[in-house]
Amino acid sequence: GDTSIGILDQEEILEYTGDLWSSPSPTGSRFPVDDVSLLSPCSPSKVVALWNNFGELSAKLGKAAPAHPLFLIKPSTALAGPGDPIVRPYSYSGKIAYEGELGIVIGKTCRNVPLSEAAQHIFGFTCVNDVTAAELLNEDINFPQWCRSKGFDSFACIGPVIATDLDWKSAHVVTKMDGTERQNYPLSDMIFSPEQQVSLISQDITLLPGDVIACGTSVGVGSIKDGATVEVSIDGIGVLANTLRGS
Repeated sequence: GDTSIGILDQEEILEYTGDLWSSPSPTGSRFPVDDVSLLSPCSPSKVVALWNNFGELSAKLGKAAPAHPLFLIKPSTALAGPGDPIVRPYSYSGKIAYEGELGIVIGKTCRNVPLSEAAQHIFGFTCVNDVTAAELLNEDINFPQWCRSKGFDSFACIGPVIATDLDWKSAHVVTKMDGTERQNYPLSDMIFSPEQQVSLISQDITLLPGDVIACGTSVGVGSIKDGATVEVSIDGIGVLANTLRGS
């Protein structure tokens, strides 16, 4: 029944106490991974989710590369951790889409951060499933509803861990639904690097410790059937699995 932070060491978790963002201390306790329930590895005040940030998808859509990151905000109430269900909104029976993505976890407050200092503000990286109630996005032709369609409870799946030493340039995002691969794209195809994202977005909004930037997705986005399980994996981070449940 207790909640703690820790470092994953093979098949064990080394427990720590204190603030995750400012030198927590080891307690000396170790727990087998199978004996604990993993929660979301951070509790963001907001998730900043990018659109049109991968060259292959941009070309497929016939879109020019943006001059500045294009983003929306997912609220903190949308958070779901590894193994948590994706819950179909009560009033919505339409298509729900998955988007496997890399997530940047902010380690200290960012405001007007120069590019040369951006890496110092990145605590690490995690997996994200940026879930969307796709048919709500353009329900009203006068106003695309990005925040409504992506902001429902459980629509920001994050986890399973934060990798603090990830070679993202050589990694791929792989998304599977019920074991069938649907996405497999290189992170090297990003239009804005993680450091560029942190620097440029911090000029628009203040990023707080624990906030997550979802780096955008590439080709292969599709719909989730009720009862289906989506797995987003990145080598060096792990597998984030969530199952779509009816409301």
